Amino acid sequence: MNGTDTGTRSAPHVVVVGGGISGLAAAHRLLARGTRVTVLEATERLGGKLLAGRIAGAPVDLGAESMLARRPEAVDLARAVGLGDRLQPPSTATASLWNRGVLTPMPKGHVMGVPGDPSVLSGVLSAEGLARIEQDRTLPRTEVGDDMAIGEYVAARLGREVVDRLVEPLLGGVYAGDVYRTSLRAAVPTLYDAAASYDSLLDGVRELQRRAGAQQRTGPVFMGIDGGIGTLPDAVADAVRAQGGRIRTGTPVRGLARREGRWFVRTDAATYEADGVVLAAPAGPASRLLVGESPSAAAELAGVEYASMALVTMAFAGADVADVLPRGSGFLVPPVDGHTIKASTFSSRKWGWVNEHAPDLFVLRTSVGRYGEEEHLHRDDADLVDVSLRDLGAATGLAARPVETRVTRWTGGLPQYPVGHLDRVARIREAVAKLPGLRVCGAAYDGVGIPACVGSGWRAAAEITEEILATPTLVEGTAEGTGQ
Repeated sequence: MNGTDTGTRSAPHVVVVGGGISGLAAAHRLLARGTRVTVLEATERLGGKLLAGRIAGAPVDLGAESMLARRPEAVDLARAVGLGDRLQPPSTATASLWNRGVLTPMPKGHVMGVPGDPSVLSGVLSAEGLARIEQDRTLPRTEVGDDMAIGEYVAARLGREVVDRLVEPLLGGVYAGDVYRTSLRAAVPTLYDAAASYDSLLDGVRELQRRAGAQQRTGPVFMGIDGGIGTLPDAVADAVRAQGGRIRTGTPVRGLARREGRWFVRTDAATYEADGVVLAAPAGPASRLLVGESPSAAAELAGVEYASMALVTMAFAGADVADVLPRGSGFLVPPVDGHTIKASTFSSRKWGWVNEHAPDLFVLRTSVGRYGEEEHLHRDDADLVDVSLRDLGAATGLAARPVETRVTRWTGGLPQYPVGHLDRVARIREAVAKLPGLRVCGAAYDGVGIPACVGSGWRAAAEITEEILATPTLVEGTAEGTGQ
């Protein structure tokens, strides 16, 4: 049934569709801005791609494991929900590159793999590759226009070897994508600005580095949480409930319609009536929900592609691996070398809290799969563990067998940002803005990192409250059906 108590002035009601970190951040901010909130999550758990778990008794992240600290939204949210004393930076910032069969220290002095000084890539590139970089100073300007693939641009300026050996493993690790189709403007906007302002890419990167040095940033670049980044969603959810917000898991939204100035959000068990809706679902489900109300936004969202990947988490007896694995937080793998794993993180070295909780274990994980290479995800768990161990053995000499393993598959885990992505997002938002009281947020729009997702949720909350609070309603119209 739809219960409506007309004539009772009430705070506006907003339904948030999607209980990932973007939707939870939006709900938290909506409550702070004076609305009532209901969060509807299709699956049985909250958090989306943030997932805390355990292996051999040790707490671990089975999804994203760190957040950029120099973009403040995620750290600020963690503090706001009581996790400030559990925030921890990585124990080590050093990493390696498994390049041409040899582990070498990750070069410093670059911007997402693009150097200001070519000498920092000595030992990573061949003599021919280093010589090719120097041509940047004499080549005519490369026009990037409104956008260009980052791989295409860097290869034109510095040669493909820089892209294949450094840019691809670094940026590909963020998006699980192909840098030869990834948007320069969306993925690395600072490089896009440099490309638009300087004839020489090397000159542009040096200027970026000069500005960064002048700002004298302090504090860690990245941050984790004792117990795992995956504990953040539940902490936000607890804060939402404490402020009177309602959260329903296992509640997929089947329909979204606007009638007589109100939104009606239909699930299998109930129809929720609301003043506003924040659509924080991935692009595919969001597209299906918008077909009736905004066909143009639905069509744009249907074109957003996703990459799938798997994480293989392994726990070893610490004594078996401590003296075998190289120092540092792990290593990246250039796909051009043809290995199956794309990276390995030594969790027990990277995060002090992992070692504190399980001092007798050594926990590490590998990642498998990226855009266009999803055939690996059809392998069974045991095969993914075996291929990870083979690559780890080839890279480091590791011969020990793990005491426990966990394979976590992220099907459709990361939205892709191809050339023209930001224009697509602008068209989606323009179409959605024509529907009063509706906003979208999430990883498909403004960035795949946790701070970007939190910021996207906050933006949606701010815009929707500014709109609906300007026209207060006389309803108690939280439409509940059965299952409340």
